[in-house]
Amino acid sequence: QVQLVESGGGLVQAGGSLRLSCVVSGNIFSINAMGWYRQAPGKQRELVAVITKGGSTNYADSVQGRFTIDRDNAKNTVYLQMNSLKPEDTAVYYCNADVTNTFPGGVIYYTRRDYWGQGTQVTVTS
Repeated sequence: QVQLVESGGGLVQAGGSLRLSCVVSGNIFSINAMGWYRQAPGKQRELVAVITKGGSTNYADSVQGRFTIDRDNAKNTVYLQMNSLKPEDTAVYYCNADVTNTFPGGVIYYTRRDYWGQGTQVTVTS
């Protein structure tokens, strides 16, 4: 019922930049936090950056100062601007959204859960 469509991944040389986008659609009553995670081969998935609905942000130490997360609530979209990319940034990047769904009927009720994008590959060469 909720889909996250990512774009912007690709191949880039060290020092270059990429901008990832993630559009959320479907049964959306509201979106709370949104974020980006990444997983490199042989590694556990890790948090890259998160942003609350109000705009508060948090970054992994490894990307602090290089990456910027932003969101457009009117478009249900979250962005990750990645600058000064390093080979160690190579990973599959996943978009995440904390979504509240609504189900109208005899009684209106709500559910809330995290949804994930399919992942987009970012490869940084030296």
